[in-house]
Amino acid sequence: MSFESLGLGSALLRAIGDEGYTIPTPVQLAAIPAVLAGRDVLACAQTGTGKTAAFTLPILERLHKAGAGKQRKVRCLVLTPTRELAMQVCESVRTYGRRLPLKSSVVFGGVKIGPQIDHLARGADIVVATPGRLLDHISQRTVDLSAVEILVLDEADRMLDMGFINDMRRIIKLLPAKRQTLLFSATLSGDIRRLAEGVQSDPVRVDIAPEKTTAENISQSVYHVASEDKRAVLSRLIHDGSWRQVLVFTRTKHRANRVARHLEDDGHASAAIHGNKSQGARTRALADFKAGRTRVLVATDIAARGLDIDQLPCVVNFELPNVPEDYVHRIGRTGRAGMAGEALSLIAPDEHAYLRGIERLLGNRIAKVQLEGITGQARERNTAPARRAHGGDFAARSDTRPAHRGKPKSGSFKPRRRTA
Repeated sequence: MSFESLGLGSALLRAIGDEGYTIPTPVQLAAIPAVLAGRDVLACAQTGTGKTAAFTLPILERLHKAGAGKQRKVRCLVLTPTRELAMQVCESVRTYGRRLPLKSSVVFGGVKIGPQIDHLARGADIVVATPGRLLDHISQRTVDLSAVEILVLDEADRMLDMGFINDMRRIIKLLPAKRQTLLFSATLSGDIRRLAEGVQSDPVRVDIAPEKTTAENISQSVYHVASEDKRAVLSRLIHDGSWRQVLVFTRTKHRANRVARHLEDDGHASAAIHGNKSQGARTRALADFKAGRTRVLVATDIAARGLDIDQLPCVVNFELPNVPEDYVHRIGRTGRAGMAGEALSLIAPDEHAYLRGIERLLGNRIAKVQLEGITGQARERNTAPARRAHGGDFAARSDTRPAHRGKPKSGSFKPRRRTA
């Protein structure tokens, strides 16, 4: 089935063609007709399945057909959990809607509110926002939500995880009771179902992939590595694998900074992205990564959620997440839109319980890879003075700076794959 058969207008079809898309993804095939028909939609779809276009395309079509009123008020509100996702959704709206007389605006925290106020004052049909900053605008009466016809809750599970439920409820109370509500989530937990029951009316259920599964085109493997050897192993994998682009996950902001700094010391152009970074720094880091100027992007879960990086070949879990579902979200950054991807995890002895939880979630074991010739390298670099200076804790041992600079020597170890 083609996009032409879904009921989209010629302006949108031209924009879709300009982007090089010809065949709708399963979530687009299921969601677009339902949204065009004015139905509420409850969608569960893996990351990288084209869900953003699944709601932006029919929303643009509906708003365009209805026409703009004399006073340009907000007619569609999209709530997202992170700044990066808000920017990417708004970029999608502007890309597909560039031939339509519709205006959009994006609001999020971490930047000055003044320019956003000015932009909103000029009128916007579609507003994409993070909950906290939108409430700032509401309190200052710089945004009017009384005419909202369509509400989108994008990555609703992540918004709940981040504690936005009360903010979401406050915002939803300000919207017209008669509206279309679209809820998209990577998982459909009990909390998500209860949220849907409270904000939707007889929604069309779109369930593209079984819940809590990962894309079949992602090759997954586990490296059992001592905590103090992780940085050396990661640097060697990047070097020997000639990875042109790799996204690395850590559990904490401080660890993200340290891993990025150590990889820089080893000759790999790297940057960290997390909540403590300014919005400008996060935007530059992501732009450099996408453009190939930065080889390694080290991120925390919250900062990376919603990152849309075309043809990202590899994801590395420097540390396993505490929550098994976050593993699915992490590795979903690769293997997008049918492309092949690779996901590697560096597992220390104290992370085995996390691994067992992930494998129970996936319903299968992850292939193990045995490393040869690496044991003890990082320990030798972790000198006694460094241990004393850093208190000898896990962070200091795993993140101690190497004594050398420049690219590591080749041939120090070889990975040997074995199945679980």
